[in-house]
Amino acid sequence: MDNAEFNQIRKKLGKSQKQLAALLGVSLKAVGSYEQGLRSIPAYIERNLIFFLIYHERKPRKDFICWEVKNCHQKEQCPAWEFQSGNMCWFMYGTLCNGTCDSTYTEKIENCRSCIIFNSLIQQDN
Repeated sequence: MDNAEFNQIRKKLGKSQKQLAALLGVSLKAVGSYEQGLRSIPAYIERNLIFFLIYHERKPRKDFICWEVKNCHQKEQCPAWEFQSGNMCWFMYGTLCNGTCDSTYTEKIENCRSCIIFNSLIQQDN
């Protein structure tokens, strides 16, 4: 996530920098630094922002679950299936998207950004 996307999500959420800082549990200075590109955005901040964006005005579709949409053959080994959270697969670590478990959040979110499940959740036109 870059600083422009961070700023865009904050505005979509309708939050001031101060409000977003409180929501994320970081300082106002940190939020300003993220938006200005002076500080890289940590994975946990990006993950929380995406979560807040998805839940801001709507709930994720419960009928649109990853193992069915992707016809997954490894679902029994995947935490998304274990916890019956196929619409929250993007949020969970250890999922087996593309047949393997990503080793870092950066790899995971990169895969998620090209996924039909993730993109259906972040689109504004649900």
